[in-house]
This record gives sequence, structure tokens and C-alpha cells, in this order.
Amino acid sequence: MTFQDSIRTCFSKYADFSGRASRPEYWWFFLFLVLCGVGLMMVSDFAYYAFALGTLLPGLAVAVRRLRDSGRSGWWVLIGLVPVVGGIVLLVLLAQESKDGALVL
Repeated sequence: MTFQDSIRTCFSKYADFSGRASRPEYWWFFLFLVLCGVGLMMVSDFAYYAFALGTLLPGLAVAVRRLRDSGRSGWWVLIGLVPVVGGIVLLVLLAQESKDGALVL
């Protein structure tokens, strides 16, 4: 999956929490969010906050789909709310390889 395909897919599945997302799909979209966020932060705080708010839902949706692809429940995304350790654990879970088999609900 290319950079543009990933962005197109994530925005076309704006609030779709079902299914799976491959590692390249997630990480290309994550890179897009980081690059745009940093660029907009340099331009204007309002533009950055508007972008962050507008991409919150597709970011969560692709993270849930990525977790499902690695064989975990989408609810694992909530571990990111635990201070310090939660973000690290979520990062490790999102980086794991895809697992073949049934989707975890």
C-alpha cells in the first residue's frame, strides 16, 4: 500500500471500526497525521487544533482496525489512556505483525 492509497483508504473509512488495517496502511496514515500536524502547528494553532479534531475519528478507526488485524480486540486502544506506560504498550501492539484467522470482537 502506498502513502496516497493509505490516506485515501483511511478517509474513505472515516468512521468504520470494522475490518482490518494492514501495517503499512496504519503507519503511512500515522506519518501523514504527524507531518500535517507539525506543519500546521508552525502555521497556526487554530489550524492545528481544527486538523487534530477533524482527524481524531479516522485515527481511532484505523488504530482499532490495526489492532484487529494483529489479533486483538479494538478495545485495546483504550490502554493508550494510561499515563506513560499505556502509550508504549499501544505502540508495541500496533507494530506487531498481522495474524491470519478470525477477527477478534
